[in-house]
Amino acid sequence: MKDFSDFIRARVLISDNDLTNVLVKFKEKVIKKGTLVLRKGQIANQYFYIRSGGLRLYYGEFDEQHTSWAFFKNDFFTEISSLHHQVPSRFNIEAIEETELLVISKIEMDQLYKLFPVWQEFGRKIWEEMCIRQVDQNLQYQTLTAEQIYLELSKNQDFIRKIPVKQLATILGITPNALSRIRRNIR
Repeated sequence: MKDFSDFIRARVLISDNDLTNVLVKFKEKVIKKGTLVLRKGQIANQYFYIRSGGLRLYYGEFDEQHTSWAFFKNDFFTEISSLHHQVPSRFNIEAIEETELLVISKIEMDQLYKLFPVWQEFGRKIWEEMCIRQVDQNLQYQTLTAEQIYLELSKNQDFIRKIPVKQLATILGITPNALSRIRRNIR
């Protein structure tokens, strides 16, 4: 759990005792490629920290799947629109490769918030980071071309290496053929 401890300590100043009390609430879980950790219509009740691998958030079915985003090593997240309001999710969350997670339930997370003010600070900082990332992503989609967005995404090699072309194209809002042309032009 050193990777997760380092992740936490990079965001908040937490005592060893408080950190130990937090870490015992997280459960290790290995998810096989293609497995859903959340299905559309379910109510989200867990937070995830990715130790290795990757998950994608998508909507739609069969040939009409649209990947909204992907999460990789050292991402801490949940399907917040479902979890916060305790309403059925509009998304699926699927492992894009074998993925090692640390998982905590909403109930246990809320208990930690009550017990440890520093954990409240951690939660606030995580969601601030997520909001900033979302604002940046929205701005990119409104101001950049698909090629420019692809170049931004390619700074995180996991996007390029781990996400199939069809799924990456849906993140960019273009066809797989258009993505292939962009890739050819960049080389």
